[in-house]
Amino acid sequence: MAKSAKETAAPPPPEDEKLGIGANLAYGLQHVLTMYGGIVAVPLILGQASGLSPGEIGLLVTASLFAGGLATMLQTLGLPFFGSRLPLVQGVSFSGVATMIAISGNGGMQSVLGAVMAASLIGLLITPIFSRITRFFPPLVTGIVITTIGLALMPVAARWAMGGNSAASDFGSPANIQLAAVTLVIVLLLSKLGNAAISRLSILLALIIGTGIAYFAGMADFSRVAEGQFFALATIFHFGYPTFEIAAIVSMFIVIMVTLVETSADILAVGEIIETKVDSRRLGDGLRADMLSSLIAPVFGSFTQSAFAQNVGLVAVTGVKSRYVVATGGLFLVMLGLLPVMGRIVAAVPSAVLGGAGIVLFGTVAASGIRTLSKVDYNNNMNLVIVATSIGFGMIPIASPGFYEHFPAWFATIFHSGISSAALMAISLNLIFNHLTAGNSDQQSVFVAGTERTLRYQDIARLHDGDYFLNGKLYDAKGLEVPVIASEAH
Repeated sequence: MAKSAKETAAPPPPEDEKLGIGANLAYGLQHVLTMYGGIVAVPLILGQASGLSPGEIGLLVTASLFAGGLATMLQTLGLPFFGSRLPLVQGVSFSGVATMIAISGNGGMQSVLGAVMAASLIGLLITPIFSRITRFFPPLVTGIVITTIGLALMPVAARWAMGGNSAASDFGSPANIQLAAVTLVIVLLLSKLGNAAISRLSILLALIIGTGIAYFAGMADFSRVAEGQFFALATIFHFGYPTFEIAAIVSMFIVIMVTLVETSADILAVGEIIETKVDSRRLGDGLRADMLSSLIAPVFGSFTQSAFAQNVGLVAVTGVKSRYVVATGGLFLVMLGLLPVMGRIVAAVPSAVLGGAGIVLFGTVAASGIRTLSKVDYNNNMNLVIVATSIGFGMIPIASPGFYEHFPAWFATIFHSGISSAALMAISLNLIFNHLTAGNSDQQSVFVAGTERTLRYQDIARLHDGDYFLNGKLYDAKGLEVPVIASEAH
């Protein structure tokens, strides 16, 4: 009997799952709370370094929230040729902070905004090149990148757990670390419960409960929530019209290249985590959305946009794969950009509470990468060495942030990011050893040979038909034990 069209139709991809308004609101807010500290960090740092007034810094923050929300909705919902339609949260990229501070010292905020716009336009034009590299991102490369993303974010979780502000008198205090530990325990307990809804909302609920505990312990301050405007429209070109300087544009283009690499890695990583196909067209659409968002963001007073790795971790730990959930989070960000009072409420969540949740989130990213690496074939090849070298190379700027401070600025900008370092090394070594095979030795590397169980041919040749092992002993076909010599005399 022939099946109906409905029965034979392929199931929708996991990212297209529709969970309903209530779930979208709850899970979307969870995404916002997870990345809020990261999205406001860049405008705060840049504004303070540029000598802006508190009011102007506030405008930078709200502009970044507004632009990040628009970018997130473009990335998740998509337009023709723009948007990967994957559960990716977009926000201000941290990779360009040092470069933008340097530019602002010479040409002011107008020069920064102009450099971001021009470099993003160039990045938009070259995205077709990046969209054709998916075949160079097998599980070997994506696993390395996902693992490094998780490891690279762990220092962020540690700083949050210590209080967030290294200049504060209570930074690293036992009280902050205890609050982070309590939040971590709450996440684990809620995750253990049999109720699927509570388990999926464990991060959000732990943040709320942790903040409540902090409030009663006198560690959360909501007194400034009522200060300032309740509603404010995004201001266009508040800092004046952008100026375009060649040196600044070249410097920012290096940042854009790093952003393209990181966003490519995040798109491929989230595709691997939710088990959906990411081809060159989808990757290209995602990168074009990234660059278009970065091009438009300066109009509102924001900067380069990229996918947030911590939210990739949230997708992994909750198992909520719907892009509509993340699009709802983008809508929340737009509202926060228009409602400064909401931003002040979210900002009142203690950093230590975020740190406790961050340990689970970011650790889950690393664990997802390890799971991907378990699918890789390590027999008679250099894949183990590629994994070891790439992750080790990516860990250098994480373990020693000042490692590249004496290198040229363009080099330091690229390799100061552990994610970019690991991604570039993994791609390069995969090309050298697995694609450009000319010159490869037919002998295993000592590192690879040492990790695999091997038998010499002459040992196998000494076995007879019917020989078998039982309980660690060798017997012949008649059941008689064959003596095994532990080592040959020399």
